[in-house]
Amino acid sequence: MGKALFDRQLVAGHMIPTLYKHMCGWPCQFADLEQVDEEVYENLKKLLEMNPEEMEYCCLDFTVTEEVMDVKQEIELVPGGKDMDVTCDNLPEYMEATLQYKMMGRVKPQLNELLLGFFDVIPEPILTIFDFQELELLMCGLPEIDLDDWRDNTEYAGEFDRVGSNHDTVLWFWEVVEEFDHEMRARLLQFVTGTSGVPARGFAVLQGNDGNVRKFTVHGVDAGEFVYPRAHTCFNRIDLPLYRTKADLKQKLELAVTMVATGFDIE
Repeated sequence: MGKALFDRQLVAGHMIPTLYKHMCGWPCQFADLEQVDEEVYENLKKLLEMNPEEMEYCCLDFTVTEEVMDVKQEIELVPGGKDMDVTCDNLPEYMEATLQYKMMGRVKPQLNELLLGFFDVIPEPILTIFDFQELELLMCGLPEIDLDDWRDNTEYAGEFDRVGSNHDTVLWFWEVVEEFDHEMRARLLQFVTGTSGVPARGFAVLQGNDGNVRKFTVHGVDAGEFVYPRAHTCFNRIDLPLYRTKADLKQKLELAVTMVATGFDIE
């Protein structure tokens, strides 16, 4: 990959966003865990809502169980983790330790070799001028996005379930996407699906993180729930508030798409 980037050759395959973050030296966030292990991500979110008594019933400690070659292994997230019970007080430390293990610890040898090989060709300081989304576009190029195919293979849910593509907000959404240049369309696709890659057979076979076909979905929500659009990359879904004007929709969508690379929650 480093040689291809050095020689200005495009890489056909796309990687998950966290790998581009590692290459840029960006920290991984809790939301990134959803793309790697959705089940663990959802279970950790549930722990945040538990009271001390419910947490005790879970009987959790600072370990994880991995199965390698049909052999189960218990791995400590921190030294002495098997003797440390998870409580409401140390839950943040447990979540951070789990995140570090899932995103880096379990693949540390492979990740180290990948980065050492890449930085041997492309010095790490050079990449600091890019965010992780720009790095993907730099390595893989801007995709040729067939807007008609994208629109024809989009599903609608929530507030748009009945009216679908005829809803005013949906009509504004596609008008805004038409006005976007190639880079902004690619960034929108990255924002919602986690990658700028388009399947060779088109959006009809767009896949989720589980490998199953999950079409691009526009999910309508009440504007009072949140101000900016939100993405669920596991489901290729964007939650789009019911804005009052097209101009408001365009402004909020552009901010959401461009600010995601900063690592800050614009809410």
